[in-house]
Amino acid sequence: MKLYILNTGYLETNFGEKNQLPVLAFLIETEQGPILFDTGSNPEAMNGYWPSNYRGMFPLFQMKEERLEEQLKLCGVRPEDIHTVVLSHMHLDHSGNIALFPHADVYVPKEDYDFAVMNVNSSPDPTKHGPYIKAEIEAEVKQYHFIEKDFELVPGVEVITLPGHTPGLLGMVVHLEKGTVIMPQDSIYTKVIYGPPARPSALMYDKGKYFASIEKVRELESRYQADVIFSHDKDHFKTIKKAPEYYE
Repeated sequence: MKLYILNTGYLETNFGEKNQLPVLAFLIETEQGPILFDTGSNPEAMNGYWPSNYRGMFPLFQMKEERLEEQLKLCGVRPEDIHTVVLSHMHLDHSGNIALFPHADVYVPKEDYDFAVMNVNSSPDPTKHGPYIKAEIEAEVKQYHFIEKDFELVPGVEVITLPGHTPGLLGMVVHLEKGTVIMPQDSIYTKVIYGPPARPSALMYDKGKYFASIEKVRELESRYQADVIFSHDKDHFKTIKKAPEYYE
């Protein structure tokens, strides 16, 4: 089994000081076929695909070689080769290319999917939909699987529930030959947030569940002596292997 980390560009924030937030997706090569964890941001984000408020708050910087299709090509994989997709949650920097996978089984956190559907249908004004894009929520796929509890997706790949940042959020634990890797995505943005002690993030749907999810990851890290990949940490990003390199 191999784990590739895909670099799909970065978001820029300016809350007090300017910061860059890498946007990561993951490809896991298994005996049962490739699994994609998150799909990054849509390359048309800054051309009107994202609503104006999110283009202003979190502008996307993405070079051509950082598009999801190009990152997959580095791993010798095409979108049509992928029949299993897991979305950690439905925010626009994690589900942006879901339309590339109409042939795939897509696993999503049920509570966040339900919340996203409510948001994108609450108003015709996309600036009032929060960080959800109507076209992504309504994308056609082979089948959606709505996840509410931890489960083993294939041998060696666990999907875990980590709510708090959003009503529902999925992380992944991958047991490789040379060690275990945990990808908690936005349940833990950065190493600083992870602590200890754990710190609040700028976006928390449920504070209690948010901190409980961090401690769940900490327990799993200890149990498996695992490495944790932080989803939006520019300093941590410099230390990890990126495709075409991989972990095994």
